[in-house]
Amino acid sequence: MTFFEKEMRKLFQHGLSFPETIFAGRACYGKLDEDIRVRMEFATEGVADHYSALKVTLLNRKEGPIDSLLLRFSEVLGRKQTTNPNFREGMFPHIWKDGNDFAWYVCQPTAADYKTLADAVGSYTSMFQGEDLTQGMGDMTL
Repeated sequence: MTFFEKEMRKLFQHGLSFPETIFAGRACYGKLDEDIRVRMEFATEGVADHYSALKVTLLNRKEGPIDSLLLRFSEVLGRKQTTNPNFREGMFPHIWKDGNDFAWYVCQPTAADYKTLADAVGSYTSMFQGEDLTQGMGDMTL
């Protein structure tokens, strides 16, 4: 299991759920309804090997992309305090490549952070699910 798959699975351990889910490399695919699929992947924002966001794309299996959203860790999780003296003011979480390994740079997200990110993905994708799949999910706001 890759680092990215392990991190993606943590979102599902903290409340994210799709009826069917497949993990493939750095991406995860889920089925929202008969025609709509979701693809999630860790994304860079112009800096190579510096993954600072989660890109969520909704796909119609017959017609292609419907919509996409870039959930920036800086916006969703905010600045994190750290004991590292190089980052006295805190820093925004991101994944980086160190040699051949990937890891969270300086600060590891907490369970609450994974829950926050899972909730953000769930709120976004719920707007595209068929009524039969969203019944009983409760009031979800973006």
